[in-house]
Amino acid sequence: MKLTVTPETFRLAEVFTISRGSRTEAKVLTVTVEKDGITGRGECVPYARYGESLESVTGQIEGLELPLSRTELQGMLPPGAARNAVDCALWDWEAKRAGKRVWDMAGLPKPGPMITAFTLSLDTPERMEAAARRNASRPLLKIKLGTADDMGRLEAVRRGAPEARIIVDANEGWTADVYRDLAPHLVRLGVALVEQPLPAGADEMLAEIARPLPVCADESCHDRHSLDDIAGKYDLVNIKLDKTGGLTEALALRDAAHAAGYGIMVGCMVGSSLAMAPAVLVAQGAAVVDLDGPLLLAEDRDSPLLYDAAGVHPSDAELWG
Repeated sequence: MKLTVTPETFRLAEVFTISRGSRTEAKVLTVTVEKDGITGRGECVPYARYGESLESVTGQIEGLELPLSRTELQGMLPPGAARNAVDCALWDWEAKRAGKRVWDMAGLPKPGPMITAFTLSLDTPERMEAAARRNASRPLLKIKLGTADDMGRLEAVRRGAPEARIIVDANEGWTADVYRDLAPHLVRLGVALVEQPLPAGADEMLAEIARPLPVCADESCHDRHSLDDIAGKYDLVNIKLDKTGGLTEALALRDAAHAAGYGIMVGCMVGSSLAMAPAVLVAQGAAVVDLDGPLLLAEDRDSPLLYDAAGVHPSDAELWG
């Protein structure tokens, strides 16, 4: 077995800003697994919020002992970007070797397209209103908030897209008092969900204050072991493969979250269609899907995912799985 890690860069269609900063390109790592003349691929996006970098994640992957199976991998690396790319590459390799699709191997129903959110980058209210107007025909818009004048931005987006369903992501940028003050206005403006309003590790107040609209855990939920810590604080969990450490744990987290009574959101970092392809399988039946990474890019992989009025479609075997 040969394992190769390659850094790649994809230009964004426009500057993408959240409360932590801005970027003009998506920097990813592509992992290739080769064995018996068969090649499998996976992609991850190292995330500085979790102490990851291109270099550190590359080191984790290159330090793996080969050969290895997906089962062995789960104990060799912690949840995170490195395990994600290798896990998804192994799924792809196994599917190609078996001549089957990944969903068949995982015992999942054949997937279909899912409506996905489209993210509006954090900007001035005027620019966010203009962006909302350009994308008003999309059925679901995601608004990045978490700084001063969030109400001005949200009011502007609602003016620009009066009919769209809206979810908001504060990226840990609010305090309990700010959220308590904003929540009634979020309801008034028809916001369907708020994602991670308080910082992970400082979100205890969510169990004590009113939650007039559903609250989704993102940074507070990484894998199945997170569920006990978020009990009573959240209504949904956002499953991202770069947090869970791959498709294997993402499917297990989805099942465990369902059993614990949580709704499911499936999200992504800003990456290519190769990163989204396995997440589409997890997203089947989810309450909220946020797999718009390729829509934010100026360039994508060969055989990219299809996005149309029906949503994001499952991948062709040429791309993954």
